[in-house]
Amino acid sequence: MSEPENLFCLHFLGGSALSWAPLADALDGALTCVPIDLPGFGEAADRTGFSIDAMAEHVAEAIRARAPAAFAIAGHSMGAKVALALARRAEDGDSGLAGLTHLILISGSPPSPEPILDERRAKMLAWIDADPETREREARNFIRANVGANLDAETEARAVADVLRASPAAWKAWLESGAREDWCRRIGVLRTPTLVLAGSEDADLGPDAQQALMAPHLARHRRMTVDGVGHLLPLERPDLLAGLLREHVTGGGEAPVDGPPAIPSAYAALIDSERVNGRLRAALEERAEPDDPAYRPEALDPVELAILRAVLARVLPVPGLDPAARIDRHLAAGQGDGWRFSALPADPDAYRAALRTLDAAARAAQQRPFVSLDADNQDALLTLCQKGALTVPEALGGRLDADRMRFWFEDLRGDAARLWLGHPAALARIGFSGIGAGGDRPDAIATDLPGFHAVGLDAPESWEPQPSHGELAR
Repeated sequence: MSEPENLFCLHFLGGSALSWAPLADALDGALTCVPIDLPGFGEAADRTGFSIDAMAEHVAEAIRARAPAAFAIAGHSMGAKVALALARRAEDGDSGLAGLTHLILISGSPPSPEPILDERRAKMLAWIDADPETREREARNFIRANVGANLDAETEARAVADVLRASPAAWKAWLESGAREDWCRRIGVLRTPTLVLAGSEDADLGPDAQQALMAPHLARHRRMTVDGVGHLLPLERPDLLAGLLREHVTGGGEAPVDGPPAIPSAYAALIDSERVNGRLRAALEERAEPDDPAYRPEALDPVELAILRAVLARVLPVPGLDPAARIDRHLAAGQGDGWRFSALPADPDAYRAALRTLDAAARAAQQRPFVSLDADNQDALLTLCQKGALTVPEALGGRLDADRMRFWFEDLRGDAARLWLGHPAALARIGFSGIGAGGDRPDAIATDLPGFHAVGLDAPESWEPQPSHGELAR
């Protein structure tokens, strides 16, 4: 992948192109920063068009005007949601954005509605149209509330001035509409290499929010938490940000991807032999195909898929296999096992409701999303599911009661077990040789058919592969 020529920088709510000046200085020419004022902010304070689509088109025009062969986009907070919309357009074939190579998302507003308390939203809306003295005081409080430690006087003064010159209409449009836009399914899962950064002291869009709401949309990403920093990393630690950016765009730090579960050579030879008919062989080969790390869910949304992956990592961990994606594909195609508990809705609806209920239970009990809990706390909630004791009030996000969560969890374990035991690696692990019961010779007489002839106890056929674990199973 080419290294980018330009870094287009999209600021936070209340910021401007000037918010990126400290980063540009820290990069010292290693990467050309092209900061852009979003409509309603900075030098574009008189421009309108405050939806995510409109802001993305505003930035796309600036990118097209430069026509870089290769470029990256850095999005901070509000700007990150716009950056995601641009990346989706680039991956969908927008010719003007074809050169996108990397994303950098800093305390990013996620594709789903931004997690901000109604009380805080109302307070931010209340002062933007106030008298000049109140606006200046509240703008300063806004900046100070969003940093881990005090900014130097000059940096703080510039940040406050940016907030004060923002269009009140743009400010209100973001809080009332833009931050609430749900792009979860539109963004889907992106393949663009992405660096996700969050400050440890960021209350709304910190590490947990990035893991639960941002990471599910990014197939190739690295998440990092910056200790002691709040919401305004480009102003608080531009030197550190510059170093992380340089490392990211030069290809460093990408996490390795597990290969698919290995099939022992003896079992692979059995699959390829005349003892296995062609239809079964094709099915086994399809099951052995590696999963797409950028799988875009159809029945679930990306956040729900991430919760399901976290659940299955506790229920049936298999390195290199993505049973959550396979379950989603079966749900979307209606390929269930043919029955369900009468108390549950249709399988796709049951999965969606159960996963959201489980996440709500984690937030109610631990004030954290399910995917951010440690293994012991995840296991504790799943044990409550198993026992029919997981209760979450509807007002807190509970969509299924305790009994229906128990039924769903039983279904989930059955679905996971069937998926894994149908995989050739699992069949090899238990030494299942029943796949060799017949071939494709329609003209063969009974004595010529491949299959089993020795039927006594502990009398395997000479051609049967030995199990890699456990006893031989036919």
